[in-house]
Amino acid sequence: MGSNSSKISDLPKNEYLKKLSGPESISENDPFWNQLFSFSFPAPTSSSELKLLEEATISVCKSLVENNPRTGNLAALTKVFLSRTRELRLSAECQNHIFIWQTHNALFIICCLLKVFIRELSEEELQLHFTYEEKSPGSYSSDSEDLLEELLCSLVQLITDTPLLDITYEISVEAISAMVVFLSCQLFHKEVLRQSISHKYLMQGPCLPYTSKLVKTLLYNFIRQEKPPPPGTHVFPQQSDGGGLLYGLASGVATGLWTVFTLGGAGSKAAASPELTSPLANQSLLLLLVLVNLTDAPDIPNPYRQAVSSFKNTQDSSPFPSSIPHTFQINFNSLYTALCEQQTSDQATLLLYTLLHQNSNVRTYMLARTDMENLVLPILEILYHVEERNSHHVYMALIILLILTEDDGFNRSIHEVILRNITWYSERVLTEISLGSLLILVVIRTIQYNMTRTRDKYLHTNCLAALANMSAQFRSLHQYAAQRIISYTCRHLRRYIYVLDRLYSPRSPCSARQRCFSAPSDNGEELLSLTCSHILRSYASSLFSLLSKKHNKVLEQATQSLRGPLSSSDVPLPDYAQDLSVIEEVIRMMLEIINSCLTNSLHHNPNLVYALLYKRDLFEQFRTHPSFQDIMQNIDLVISFFSSRLLQAGAELSVERVLEIIKQGVVALPKDRLKKFPELKFKYVEEEQPEEFFIPYVWSLVYNSAVGLYWNPQDIQLFAMDSD
Repeated sequence: MGSNSSKISDLPKNEYLKKLSGPESISENDPFWNQLFSFSFPAPTSSSELKLLEEATISVCKSLVENNPRTGNLAALTKVFLSRTRELRLSAECQNHIFIWQTHNALFIICCLLKVFIRELSEEELQLHFTYEEKSPGSYSSDSEDLLEELLCSLVQLITDTPLLDITYEISVEAISAMVVFLSCQLFHKEVLRQSISHKYLMQGPCLPYTSKLVKTLLYNFIRQEKPPPPGTHVFPQQSDGGGLLYGLASGVATGLWTVFTLGGAGSKAAASPELTSPLANQSLLLLLVLVNLTDAPDIPNPYRQAVSSFKNTQDSSPFPSSIPHTFQINFNSLYTALCEQQTSDQATLLLYTLLHQNSNVRTYMLARTDMENLVLPILEILYHVEERNSHHVYMALIILLILTEDDGFNRSIHEVILRNITWYSERVLTEISLGSLLILVVIRTIQYNMTRTRDKYLHTNCLAALANMSAQFRSLHQYAAQRIISYTCRHLRRYIYVLDRLYSPRSPCSARQRCFSAPSDNGEELLSLTCSHILRSYASSLFSLLSKKHNKVLEQATQSLRGPLSSSDVPLPDYAQDLSVIEEVIRMMLEIINSCLTNSLHHNPNLVYALLYKRDLFEQFRTHPSFQDIMQNIDLVISFFSSRLLQAGAELSVERVLEIIKQGVVALPKDRLKKFPELKFKYVEEEQPEEFFIPYVWSLVYNSAVGLYWNPQDIQLFAMDSD
């Protein structure tokens, strides 16, 4: 470092870094600092180079840890930086490029050192290193200011108070990165940290009054998606009189340093991801998510979560309740637009979830929008490409849908929005479909994928809950959506019969059964031959009767018998009893969804009645099943009523004629003949201790997505490195 260029691999040998970490004390007024801060080296642009920088930093840190108790150079470096930050705003207004550039370099050095110190030292040791001063060896001032807290507070002020210009973009990103590094001790603990020095600094003391201002700034950084200025062109403009040696040097350095913001990456990061057009927005969002998900301190709730939960629209002129701290206002329209545009990233989806779940003002505003398709379509696309997304991203997208479907107005309005040519939906050409019908198709596809691949009960339960919330408001269902609701239910009815067959006749020849149940086709439908009726008639009556008397006991005994002692040549059989329980739960919920639609909006959904009649033979087999008998009453009534009318109309009816008869029959069917059931309504509630899920998730996003930050994967304890 210093005024001469260096390679990253040469940093441990650099004379300025050797002096900083060596046995000689350096005064805060020493010209050395200007020389140190005028460094130039190729900015790391790949994970391998970031790793190299980390290794070089470790070498310097080892020497600094050994000598700092005698020299106090870490405190001197920090004080020099702090003195510069007090003049930063004025320097930005005066376009003092060199001063800002050197201040950034000072912060870059501190950030690199701090990252290693946090990993290698305990919090007490770290704090101690910032208290050492230039005195007798090993001594420190017990009544001195807390430099570590002052440093963190200065970073907060730098982020909130420094105007965002071309010349301050870089240092703004670095300040946010430094705050992330400050909190990164969580990465090196398996358990969620509930107390730490950084928590204390951020939740009380001089940092606390900046809470709402910091949250607002980070949100606006995300909203604006400001791109970095072109390398070297705006930071140090050419001077007509010749800029001199220092300006020429600075211009070259800037060109190298900007590269890290457009490329850098670490670990499993998508290093040159084209969609990362704004490092400032990306880093701001990650820091915001880290802050919001900090655990509450004893008797002190997380102020950043309070701020995110209570901010209002700039157009809302109502007074803030005095009982709610850290409030502020922000432009909801701009926020909504940014959220709609950025849903390809995990962190943007997590922010959307956080705002919908925690901020009632944001939720009310979004549900009142007349262009909800701009928000819902990106969420559906995440679910549609479930195979390409990590499980956490899919969960967040699904829970967002569940929260939205809690609102009846949303459930009505999505059927009024007509979409055309959904190009990413490949199962079938959808030239025209309502947003509501598309939502149904995607959710059913997600359930189907889960049941055949991941078999995650939490995921399919939430999918079914979202469909159930919508069911009473189903309107003008697309014929394909109606068909998928019925065919998906039928698929599980058939699977149910198949599993019963395996339970009660486990050793019987299966050739007939294999002929009856073939593999799923491309669109997820099971091709079932006519011999299915043989199995249905053979088993349904006796098995349903038996299940009604000794359901659990029979299943337990059948499973034990099925598992029996295995010989060396036997293959372990699946747990059919557990399968049966899951399938029964899905069937029950799907039947309730169908029933809810028939009871509340039969006249709006002739396509659903048509699909139900088309599969009526299978539904009739379950009329007397003890687990479904109550919910089957209305379905059976609708099937019987419309089947009778079709029979009266004669044979070989066209699709159009059948739909016409259904529409006429809907008017004639007495509504009081349909039994009323309690309304299907499910509400999302976070589990107890949600931090056990969210904190590892947020830090995995930081690890994979933060710009220019690298941590050795072998040091990470909080989450498994091979997980999604």
